[in-house]
Order: sequence, then C-alpha cells, then structure tokens
Amino acid sequence: MSIETSGYGTFLIILIMAVVTLATRWGGVFVMSFVPINYRVQQFINAMSGSVLVAVLTPLAVTGDNGARLALLTTAVMMLILRKPLPAIAAGILMAALSRQF
Repeated sequence: MSIETSGYGTFLIILIMAVVTLATRWGGVFVMSFVPINYRVQQFINAMSGSVLVAVLTPLAVTGDNGARLALLTTAVMMLILRKPLPAIAAGILMAALSRQF
C-alpha cells in the first residue's frame, strides 16, 4: 500500500497516526479497567517511566555522537540526584543542545 505525500496524502497519514495513537491510549485504559490496582501493580506502573527512559536513551549510547552521549550522562546523573524523570530529560536535552551549539 502506498499513499502519496502530495495533496491530501500527508493529511491522511497524520489522521491515521492520530487514530492509532488514540486507539492505543484508549485501549490501554480499557484493559486496565479490568486490572485491580493493588500495591504490586502500582509499583509496576511507577517503574514504567524509568524503563521507557532507559529504552529510549540506550540506543543513543551505542550509536550516538558525543553530544548524545553527554546528554545521556547528564540525564543519568540528574536522575540519580533528583529521582524525577522529567527534569532529568530536560537537563539531557539542554546539554545536547549546548554541546552541539559549541
């Protein structure tokens, strides 16, 4: 299957991606409505953000340039200090931008 990217093709691709994103988000909420939220499940959900962070950043350590590796190091250090993923990610992005600027 091929969709032309000229004309309405781009709009169609964006619309399909939006529908798939909404389906996965709503599907996750629907499936989780059948799971009782006990302590163990709550701990699993809290650990997911760190797991996703590691899964996204690990390929950068292997195939990335020095700016990516410096961003990874900054993110890891900030995660150890602050124990919050969002400020750690922000610091990593800032470090990557600064290292590539200079």
